[in-house]
Amino acid sequence: MTPLDLLWLFFIISSLQPLFQQRVLDSRRLHTLRKLEKRCGGRAITLIHRREQFSFLGIPFGGFIDIDDSEAVIRAIEMTGKQVPIQLVLHTPGGLVLAAEQIASALAAHPAPVTVFVPHYAMSGGTLIALAADSIVLAPTAVLGPIDPQLGEYPAASILYAIAQKDPNEIDDKTFILADLSRKAQTQVRDFAAGLLRRQLPAEQADELAQTLSEGRWTHDFPITVELARTLGLTVSADLPNEVRQLMGLYPQPRGRRPSVEYIPVPYRPGERSEPARPGPIDWRRRQRRG
Repeated sequence: MTPLDLLWLFFIISSLQPLFQQRVLDSRRLHTLRKLEKRCGGRAITLIHRREQFSFLGIPFGGFIDIDDSEAVIRAIEMTGKQVPIQLVLHTPGGLVLAAEQIASALAAHPAPVTVFVPHYAMSGGTLIALAADSIVLAPTAVLGPIDPQLGEYPAASILYAIAQKDPNEIDDKTFILADLSRKAQTQVRDFAAGLLRRQLPAEQADELAQTLSEGRWTHDFPITVELARTLGLTVSADLPNEVRQLMGLYPQPRGRRPSVEYIPVPYRPGERSEPARPGPIDWRRRQRRG
């Protein structure tokens, strides 16, 4: 075998290695999903938006809730028997209102119990989807978010606030159009969320909570913790299954950069040594002599 043959073999193996790694990762994900299904009973679905490296060129993918997501989740729901519970693992910054509402409507229409697991965050459209569940289970540090609509780079509530501060004669037509769209968007999201919440709460309380979440009271990335969610009237649990945490570990961020978080990946319990033993004086003197 010539050096050129070895070089070609190296390139072939290098190009196939990411594919093999992705196959192994997919297999581990399915195995963990199956464990979650056995623990909870029913069908487990993931809606996880992270970036991972899977191709030879290292092109990342991921992002936000889009129509492809809604189509895939709805297909999974339609393939699930009416008496079979659904568990949805949700990790997303949000996305298209249309896609989120389609997913939420499909979950709300499913006759069997629906549980949404949030290991880290489900913001904006993710929160809207969570409101369609019969049970919301967050990690103790996980958060939901406001569902106030955004028009491009601006919150609808901020557009309405800005136009209310100005003389109508000084406002151009485009701003008037944005304000009209903002009112419609707020009404649409508020009414849809209220319809979801009325399945679990009295009508008056559901309408008030939908108004609170959609009116733009907070910034769009405001974290709604477990405690705040309960204060607002949502029934949430903080008993997240370990299988969900394991599943999140199988959706890695892109490689090729130094990790920003490192730790020894074993449990530490009271009474156990949590720090590596420090070298004694003899070992230290030996190091000095070597230096």
